[in-house]
Amino acid sequence: MSVASTDTIRDAVYENRAFSLDTVSERAFAFLFRGLVYPQIWEDPVCDMAALELDEDDDIICIASGGCNVMSYLTAQPASLTAVDLSPWHVELNRLKLAAATHLPDHKAFYSVFGYADRPENVELLNQFVLSHLDAKSRAFWNGRTGLRSRKSMFARGFYRFGVLGAYLGAVHLVARLGRVDFNQLLRANTLSEQEAFFTSQIAPLYNSRFVKFLARRRASLFGLGIPPAQYDKLASDADGDIIPVLKERTRKLFCDFPIAENYFAWQAANRAYAPDGEGPVPPYLEERHFEALRSAAGRAKILNQSITDVLTMAPNGSKSVYVLLDAQDWMTDAQLNALWTQITRTARPGARVLFRTGGADDILPGRVEDATLRQWTYDTEASQTAFKTDRSAIYGGVQLYRKTA
Repeated sequence: MSVASTDTIRDAVYENRAFSLDTVSERAFAFLFRGLVYPQIWEDPVCDMAALELDEDDDIICIASGGCNVMSYLTAQPASLTAVDLSPWHVELNRLKLAAATHLPDHKAFYSVFGYADRPENVELLNQFVLSHLDAKSRAFWNGRTGLRSRKSMFARGFYRFGVLGAYLGAVHLVARLGRVDFNQLLRANTLSEQEAFFTSQIAPLYNSRFVKFLARRRASLFGLGIPPAQYDKLASDADGDIIPVLKERTRKLFCDFPIAENYFAWQAANRAYAPDGEGPVPPYLEERHFEALRSAAGRAKILNQSITDVLTMAPNGSKSVYVLLDAQDWMTDAQLNALWTQITRTARPGARVLFRTGGADDILPGRVEDATLRQWTYDTEASQTAFKTDRSAIYGGVQLYRKTA
């Protein structure tokens, strides 16, 4: 990672400049972002695409993360898509996915690499069809090593078990085994009632244990979900400062509110992979019916290792129609929020939409973004509530949608 990338991550995460326990936590979190954080992004692209009403006229700018949503948005055939991320790993992963969608011979090969993500032949697929189409820097990245093995070999060893999120889910499974949780009961469930019975009998009791309470009440415990200290506090604020009932309810939503046959987030949480037979739920970009649309749109996307504010500063007036900010604003100071929304408002054309998530239930913009800026936008209550209700990832307190007034 370059010094510039390190400085950008530091500026995004650090709210506390003076040394304290808070700054230790923030610096630890920033350190994690120098590597792979999300092998799979933990926001639901289906509810995003419905709320945003994406179409072929849209010019999208979004945060890349692990690329599942970037690639899924491309299935809507937008006019252009610019994805940014502060993690060089995320940038290289997105570039690899775009090259793979363009150059792998068919959906079967594409699914082998990014759906199964554990087949021995995947390294040869990347070598033969994909890596030669990357620039020298990206080729060197995937041919380079982390530990004793090449980075590209992760796709032959269970890619979704790597990264900060993969390690976190591994730790969750260790705790679950100690609590004698059998996730196969969930994965075999045929009804929501059976899923509810699994949660009530096996998951809910874990939240009553002293060990789990001790772990969960440490800010660093949620670093594996990509939740920095400032966002941890926002999560806890929904329950008068106690994170336990918040985590319990969001776990319940993940495992109980959507059929397991339709929720790939629950599969990842319970199985640390998608369904092994290839017949289970997956993000839209991995569905065979979307592959040709994805392939044809891949050339309209570009991936940048910069902050979204910096990229927008260089964009022309009225050049964007869709902004997807994930939960990045939860990390921001008021000054950073206002700098971002000044550029969003300048670059947005009439009818533009901004979608973002919040750790807490409340919209974070009123009272923080300047009134003169926010008055140019309308909060879409109905679309926000529908998106939140249908978000299968279940980790956030709210999904918020704003529309630019003419």
